[in-house]
Amino acid sequence: MTATDTERSGAGGTRTETLDSAPTLGVLYGRALLTARSGGSTLPDRRLELVNVRIDPDAVADYNHVCGFSVGGDVPPTYPHMLAFPLQMRLMTDREFPLPAPGMVHLRNVISQVRPPGVGEPLRVAVHADRLAAHPKGAQVDLVTTVTDEDGSTIWDSRSTYFVRGAPAPAGADDAPAAPPEPDPHVGRLPHAIWTVPGDIGRRYAAVSGDVNPIHVNGLAAKAFGMPGTIAHGMWTKARALAALAGRHGPAFTVDVVFKAPVRAPSKAYFHTAAVDGGWDAKLVSTKGRDHLLLTLREG
Repeated sequence: MTATDTERSGAGGTRTETLDSAPTLGVLYGRALLTARSGGSTLPDRRLELVNVRIDPDAVADYNHVCGFSVGGDVPPTYPHMLAFPLQMRLMTDREFPLPAPGMVHLRNVISQVRPPGVGEPLRVAVHADRLAAHPKGAQVDLVTTVTDEDGSTIWDSRSTYFVRGAPAPAGADDAPAAPPEPDPHVGRLPHAIWTVPGDIGRRYAAVSGDVNPIHVNGLAAKAFGMPGTIAHGMWTKARALAALAGRHGPAFTVDVVFKAPVRAPSKAYFHTAAVDGGWDAKLVSTKGRDHLLLTLREG
């Protein structure tokens, strides 16, 4: 995997690096574990992109089976994250990146979709880092993704917030723009479904996503990074929640999810939903009443 094109663009002089293929996640995680440290004091002023990306129908079918979507329908709204995540990891494992990748936890993910991408449609996927900030227990950073079609129109974008426990926030992090308020879903007391989270869901999701972060696939590694044991991927919980809402909203929407507490694998959890004006609210709650996931979906 090499960069085939590098250019300067934008008023801020951000470099765009066009890669000739997607980075291999297993290699990137290996590099992250070997270096296990952050590098620079500021975010890299570059954007990584892939062009002429085409979604494979077999890969989508495998993803749908793991996440609960129907096979043969639209590409799920969480699927483009699979296209972007290798680019995110490439940025986060560079020596210049200010936070260490090992043990990084997904705190929040906001997706805005204009329309679903088509299977086989040529797409451009671009990722850059943004909003390095202090966190009460460490530091956090956003990875921003845009997916555009061959006409250059943005059809999907997302903002993923990642947190590193105990990491010192670099100088200037407190000057980052404040994040918007967390979603505040309003749901009833009784759940609409009981989830049974399989013990192997981390390995199954890793197989379709390439995300082999040890906290999801190895219990000892998860505990070493402060987790209670092997935990489900945050994007699997978001995907499964959206699979439950499939067919109940239009193609254009924004869905904001905060991952409040890890979902143990195996475990059970209660899924609450409520139709609201312009969309849906949802929560995933542990059997002990602790919030795992907060979700708001608004159409338009």
